[in-house]
Amino acid sequence: MEFLPESFNGLPLHPLVVHAAVVLVPLAGVLALLMVAVPRFSVRFGPLIVILGWGALGATLVAKETGEMLAKQEKVPVLHAESGDLMPLFAGVQALLITILWLADRRSGRGLLGILVALLTVVAVVAAGYWVYRTGDSGAQAVWD
Repeated sequence: MEFLPESFNGLPLHPLVVHAAVVLVPLAGVLALLMVAVPRFSVRFGPLIVILGWGALGATLVAKETGEMLAKQEKVPVLHAESGDLMPLFAGVQALLITILWLADRRSGRGLLGILVALLTVVAVVAAGYWVYRTGDSGAQAVWD
């Protein structure tokens, strides 16, 4: 993403951008859990949550790219860099499962396949939430220690 500037008003872009990922990934996850628990909510608000999930993926991709730009200028802990590299994968799986869950609920309700997708969505939400925490905490530790 070479079109991204390295800084904004003298601040590196990465610390500004990561806040979008830190908010959007867990927010999409919490709403996905509500979709799992209440299929009517899934049918009604699913399209918005699907957009939010894919937006969260976009935020993680931009955060990863700006982090790589910042790493060229500053020393970045290995744990933070490796966690940040994997964060779009977790957000992408979460977004994909949210989309599939909404489509399943919209089409035929919760059959066996719908229940399986719902369970996988719960696992993906927990994993993505943990990975956001792990990545953010390692970055914050590097900055504040």
